[in-house]
Amino acid sequence: MPLPPLAGTTTGPAALRPLLDTVLTALTEGALRRDGPLPAGGPDAVTPRTRATLTPLIPDRGTGAHHALATLVEALTAGAADPADPLCAAHLHTPPLALAAAADLAASALNPSMDSWDQAPAASTLEAETTAALAAEIYPHHPAPDALITTGGTEANQLGLLLARERHGPVQTVTGANAHHSITRAAWLLGLPEPLTVPAPHGTIDLHALHDTLARNHGHGPLLVTATAGTTDTGHIDPLTDIADLCAHHGADLHIDAAYGGPLLFSPTHRHLLDGLDRAHSVTFDLHKLGWLPASAGILAVPDHHHLHPLHHQAPYLNADDDTEAGLPDLLGRSLRTTRRPDALKIAVTLRALGRTGLADLVDRTCATAHTLADLITHTPGLDLYDRPTISTVLFRPTDADDHTVATLRRTLLTRGHAVLGRTRAQDRLWLKATLLNPHTTPDDLNRLLGLVTHLTAELKEGSTLR
Repeated sequence: MPLPPLAGTTTGPAALRPLLDTVLTALTEGALRRDGPLPAGGPDAVTPRTRATLTPLIPDRGTGAHHALATLVEALTAGAADPADPLCAAHLHTPPLALAAAADLAASALNPSMDSWDQAPAASTLEAETTAALAAEIYPHHPAPDALITTGGTEANQLGLLLARERHGPVQTVTGANAHHSITRAAWLLGLPEPLTVPAPHGTIDLHALHDTLARNHGHGPLLVTATAGTTDTGHIDPLTDIADLCAHHGADLHIDAAYGGPLLFSPTHRHLLDGLDRAHSVTFDLHKLGWLPASAGILAVPDHHHLHPLHHQAPYLNADDDTEAGLPDLLGRSLRTTRRPDALKIAVTLRALGRTGLADLVDRTCATAHTLADLITHTPGLDLYDRPTISTVLFRPTDADDHTVATLRRTLLTRGHAVLGRTRAQDRLWLKATLLNPHTTPDDLNRLLGLVTHLTAELKEGSTLR
């Protein structure tokens, strides 16, 4: 059997070209088989079909590259929840731009490992320039901001708490009831006290309760407030400037989780929603949400590059002192991970290809689509709107439906393969959640989504047998 070709060197692209054709064909065929936002039948149908394609996963004799790619890529595509379908709108699960996916292919083919310069000579420079540029967007008035690339908001939030701990010792975290679950998890992982939770009765932190909590704990040890710019449940943004003022008054540090809302910075129309962001000691910012990049593309930004020094780590085989003194960049302090992909490439390609105006257009279109959906809900008899969208999350539910009906409605849409909607609890009721991230979504798509919901609601009321 001949040796399988490699992806790199001057011969790699020629080897990749026919394989890519196989992959692209399989992606097309799989999407045609699925014919919708996700496969019909639920786990009972998808699991056995996928297993059948995988069996045997490790045969005695291989099937060959084209057969393996064709069968498995097509099966994965046919069984996928496709975020590029306008009716796939449950989560912060973005449809990636084609150009970003193409950049990700190049990153995989080159395979730089971002833990030492001799594994990633150009990629290390690309990452440094990309993180510096993004940090400057977040902290425009600071002379030397910096950022790290992370796997997403969970890792970035953990790093934010870690840096606070390294600044002050075992900080007491104060967080809103609307905060992402990763804040509490990070405190647990880092051996910090359990966070003090402040009420968020209307989706954002209650400022009076925050003031009282900080006043009660002032002088009892270091405090770290975590605010949210784009909550997972509703998309609400905490009053960042007011929170920063309270932190300054009580001597508390501030971390802002802007994993969802951070890219609003690119939009002149919406960036005012993030006023106060640059007053945080650290900021989480994801581009695989409202940035249309394949996962992962997370950021942890700080106002001064010296704030990242606690992350310095030495492994002599990767960053020996004499190598660093001789001018080889030290990369180990750029992450808690060792081996990691050059995710900066897809970020840099997208930023350069679209520029601020192109990114602003995508952000503005997506936010406008959410307002269109809210308008349609308001004018659709039998549907209730929770609130006007802050970013691109819209909550709604059938009028007078109980929570069991709402949950059943969502699962039935999933099982039939008709639509992917999320669910969340607000005002002590269960709501359907549409998280709109597809800038190609049209009003016709939104009407089709609401039509599915209203028709199924009527079916449930009539007691029809669900299939």
